[in-house]
Amino acid sequence: MDITHSFIAHEPHPDWKILDGYSKTITGAVAQVAESVVHIQVIKTQTDKRATGQQPSQASGSGFIISSDGFIVTNHHVIENASSIKISLTNGKTVLAGLKGTDPSTDIAILKIDESGLRALPFADSDLLQVGQIAIAIGNPFGLQHTVTAGVVSALGRTLRANNGRMIDDIIQTDASLNPGNSGGPLINSDGQVIGVNTATIASAQGLCFAVSSKLAAYVAGKIIIEGRVKRAYLGIGGHLVNLTERMVSANRLEKRTGVYVFETVSEQGLHNSDIRPGDIIVAFQNRAIASVDDLHRELNEKVIGIRTALSVLRNGKKEQIQVIPGEIK
Repeated sequence: MDITHSFIAHEPHPDWKILDGYSKTITGAVAQVAESVVHIQVIKTQTDKRATGQQPSQASGSGFIISSDGFIVTNHHVIENASSIKISLTNGKTVLAGLKGTDPSTDIAILKIDESGLRALPFADSDLLQVGQIAIAIGNPFGLQHTVTAGVVSALGRTLRANNGRMIDDIIQTDASLNPGNSGGPLINSDGQVIGVNTATIASAQGLCFAVSSKLAAYVAGKIIIEGRVKRAYLGIGGHLVNLTERMVSANRLEKRTGVYVFETVSEQGLHNSDIRPGDIIVAFQNRAIASVDDLHRELNEKVIGIRTALSVLRNGKKEQIQVIPGEIK
């Protein structure tokens, strides 16, 4: 018997070539972006119920460079209540960062470090994403720097509730594994472009991870860098979801079966809401149907601040149109 036969290499399985191509795609994309991903170390000041005063605590997260002069994107919840923010770069250098601005409503924050000649990551157009395409997450879970996970875009157009109660629209769902510390890191495509900002997971589920889309993140980042914040409007009311009766819907020819019940109004400078009464049910804003508080929040954007606007309400069961002037959230 020829015992050398057992030592002879066999032809690789055809699937190995496919796997090698996939591996090259991942490694190539990671090589393009690795030096632009940073580790964020934060000291936060929080109230300790068991002690008097403020107690410091440490936290960490991820971020990525978007300009050669040191602007960095991360999550709002990573740097919330931070008294000190340090950035660790891939060259081993650690520098202090300043907070340029933050937007809790989209969980995006912008940091600035005093460095130049940095490699910036480009934003892709997330409107062009397709379910099933490769998605690669890079971050620092549990402080393990530059950890790479890969998967696919699982779904598009999801919504996620921010810590301040507002809904974040245009959320990307992915099965690229995320863990504490991944927050704020980039979700990239096979070309090394940012398609999202990793932001959340569902702790009780596997493979359900979420990222703020690059289109929304780029818009918010631009607003913060240029204007210091994202402007949003408000009506100065307290409201909640209410179901409408079949009679209300049919008699007033409404598109939706729910509306926003107003239980309180607050008058402030720069805001006109005196035509709104407690007990009104808001059903449309600028002739666009309103079925929930989240619908109303979407309409209250920068464009309507200080602008006289039509608001449709149900009052004593009948639809009426009133005028409001939204103010600006400070």
